[in-house]
Amino acid sequence: MTAFDHLPPLRESLAAHGLMANKGFGQHFLLDLNITRKIVKLADLSPDLTVIEVGPGPGGLTRALLETGARVIAVEKDERFRPLLNDLADAANGRLTLIFDDALKVDEKRLLNGVPAAVVSNLPYNVGTALLIKWLTGPFRPESLTLMFQREVVDRIVAGANDEAYGRLAVLAAATASARRVMDVPAQAFTPPPNVTSAVVRLVPTDAPLPTDLLDALQRVTAAAFGQRRKMLRSSLKAIGGESLCQAAGLSADRRAETIDLSGFLRLARALSDKT
Repeated sequence: MTAFDHLPPLRESLAAHGLMANKGFGQHFLLDLNITRKIVKLADLSPDLTVIEVGPGPGGLTRALLETGARVIAVEKDERFRPLLNDLADAANGRLTLIFDDALKVDEKRLLNGVPAAVVSNLPYNVGTALLIKWLTGPFRPESLTLMFQREVVDRIVAGANDEAYGRLAVLAAATASARRVMDVPAQAFTPPPNVTSAVVRLVPTDAPLPTDLLDALQRVTAAAFGQRRKMLRSSLKAIGGESLCQAAGLSADRRAETIDLSGFLRLARALSDKT
């Protein structure tokens, strides 16, 4: 028995409140507790960590997190879920804090006030990538991030140079964290089922973050290089130095972005940072 067993099943709660997924928010509800518990286990949470969850919706993953004894801060943009999440908060005896706001605007460092944290979320499809870039490149440094995306997004996160899915997201992820796919989730696990398979990726930020100026330069370089990924670097990087930038980084300007590994992009970023 858990403190949440007296709550009605999630499907019943959704039906009772007349709630359906909002496509505008990229919502697909994960109601299978066997899957949500497996995700929480894969997150490998330390007992001292507070967990930030974005987009809890009706609270399926939230319940699984709370069952472990974790303290959870849930950030939800859709006010329709306030009654369901309030019921969950009441059962959690102070371990669930609800923030009804846009996660892209939330200041996690201020919210946590120095408390160590991990992020575990089934991210809304329409803002998932933007949130990941925010967490990888911003001032908030979680102990780990265990995140569900469309499988093609996870492919882009874990890809290496010359892989079909390799791009800006892979470079930024590799520069700031170690990332590995830990689980695939079929469409049938969701209500309503999306048109794609989903996957879970676990990222552990590096012990030594890149200096801010170097990370900013890396974002500029990768945005330019992959913005015109089929062009040679002399063309795609023209606005920020082109051939001279490649020369300073020790790279041939005839190469294309998808052939440049992390070390190459870091050399380009250092060359750009030295110029500015």
